[in-house]
Amino acid sequence: MKLLLLLFGGLKLGKIFITGGSMIVSVFAYSLIFGWKYALGFVLLIFCHEMGHYLAAKKLGLNVGAPTFIPFVGAWIALKEQPLKAEDEAYVGIAGPFVGTIAAVICYFWALKSESNLFLAISYAGFFINLFNLIPLPPFDGGRITAAISRKMWFVGVPILIGVFVWRPSPILILMIILAAPHIWNSLRGKGESKSYYDVPFAKRVEYGLLYFGLLAYLSVMSNKVYDILHAM
Repeated sequence: MKLLLLLFGGLKLGKIFITGGSMIVSVFAYSLIFGWKYALGFVLLIFCHEMGHYLAAKKLGLNVGAPTFIPFVGAWIALKEQPLKAEDEAYVGIAGPFVGTIAAVICYFWALKSESNLFLAISYAGFFINLFNLIPLPPFDGGRITAAISRKMWFVGVPILIGVFVWRPSPILILMIILAAPHIWNSLRGKGESKSYYDVPFAKRVEYGLLYFGLLAYLSVMSNKVYDILHAM
């Protein structure tokens, strides 16, 4: 509860109504399929992820909208003012999965302490969602992070996204492919943002590389570990 109050503390009253209202709608929609307890935990994990982005953007002084939820699509924050350089974009991009992972870890350890299958399932959702968001291709968070490392990594994300679609076809994935296409096309043509936008100091490239691959490895391990536990029950 303290974490929730702290996160909501970064939002103004109007934004709280926008975020809170769309969260309630999402909880209701998910509860029709998964039950209200899992739905509430699932939506709160997404909220933590989005607030990571929101607080990071506010720290950089960017004009950012409140997190908005759409059932079975997810949530997002609207950057009304875009970062001036790839380094800032990566900072905002990695904050979401980082905070989201912390929230999933809290659920995981609470599940072990309380022997709760519900919290274990919620933690798995958290680990997997944040892992999925690290696909190195815009508009995923991974695409924003790897933009500060090397845009060549985006071409690794293309077969990954196609592979995920073949594995689990979804209209959402089709939308992501459509949104990713212009970024790949511009990158192939050497267009898009100016070269100065991607002029990131080598030390920062290394820093974001370590953070990205470290988080990617951890989420991969935890997703697989919790998945095995759940399916062994």
